[in-house]
Amino acid sequence: QVQLQESGGGSVQSGGSLRLSCEASLYPYSTYCIGWFRQAPGKEREAVAALGTEATTIYTDSVKGRFTISQDNNKNTVYLQMDSLKPEDTAMYICAARSPRPYYGCLSWTKVADSSTYWGQGTQVTVSS
Repeated sequence: QVQLQESGGGSVQSGGSLRLSCEASLYPYSTYCIGWFRQAPGKEREAVAALGTEATTIYTDSVKGRFTISQDNNKNTVYLQMDSLKPEDTAMYICAARSPRPYYGCLSWTKVADSSTYWGQGTQVTVSS
């Protein structure tokens, strides 16, 4: 059973920064994709950033250059550093993981997030103008 626990959300003014953390029980026994999705009220869920055992990092266009996904050396925690935050970044941010990594790769996984995906409970990020 994969378990994910997020922390680090909060409220910040436009231009500010937050760092989200996701403690994951995936490592180190398996291949995986892990990343952050977000969902704002009235909008569809979207993938924000992800990485996999192949060390590829994936970002949605709207956060490129502002957000950075990384993991600690023990690979127990995945971080999302969010800089230059904008009001449109306001959403519930949810950590998700797929282990083992699907044959079609992590980039495609961010688009389908199939039924074998595990989800955290989410952490709210609110950016005020």
